[in-house]
Amino acid sequence: MNRLISPSLLSADFGNLEHDIELINNSDADWLHLDVMDGVFVPNISFGFPVIKYVNKLCRKPLDVHLMIVDPDKFVNEVRDNGAAIMNVHYEACTHLHRTIQNIHNAGMKAGVTLNPHTPVEVLRDIVGDLDLVLLMSVNPGFGGQKFIEHTYDKLVRLRKLVDESGSKALIQIDGGVNAENAPELFNLGADCLVAGNAVFKGGEIINNIKSIKGL
Repeated sequence: MNRLISPSLLSADFGNLEHDIELINNSDADWLHLDVMDGVFVPNISFGFPVIKYVNKLCRKPLDVHLMIVDPDKFVNEVRDNGAAIMNVHYEACTHLHRTIQNIHNAGMKAGVTLNPHTPVEVLRDIVGDLDLVLLMSVNPGFGGQKFIEHTYDKLVRLRKLVDESGSKALIQIDGGVNAENAPELFNLGADCLVAGNAVFKGGEIINNIKSIKGL
């Protein structure tokens, strides 16, 4: 099983972004997670393509771009052109999800689908074989620093079973309230990748914090 870490840029110091990204570059992080929020699909606004383009110039890790927006289909080419390796869309935001996944793959990126806390994993049964990544939100999306939703453990077990039984190669990612305390259980239950924001960037000890979450 994988033990990947994707630090969430949302928790970085945007006044000293180059410094924080350089620490990420020199850490055991595997990807860099970028949350794009539109203030419509989620009750917050984060950043858009100019920031992604700037981050791509600085970061040597693959960019894991999570679109918390309505109509993500419209931006597949822009996401690719600004350096994303992975484009992740919400199940709840895509009317024609299969078409969206095809478009992401045709653009040359890996395709991920995110489920909000209230959305059951079973809705992915007919498409999980086409996915490279499934992200379970373990908080309600839109804000950093929220408390981990305990029901996620059960949901993770059900998703692990669904992925394995389908023969899908999709990685399972968890995002929200992840820290060094709950990371071991999440990995043990079948998560492949953990997104962490505050737990990575707190105290400026980015490299050591990533080691702790990864269990190194």
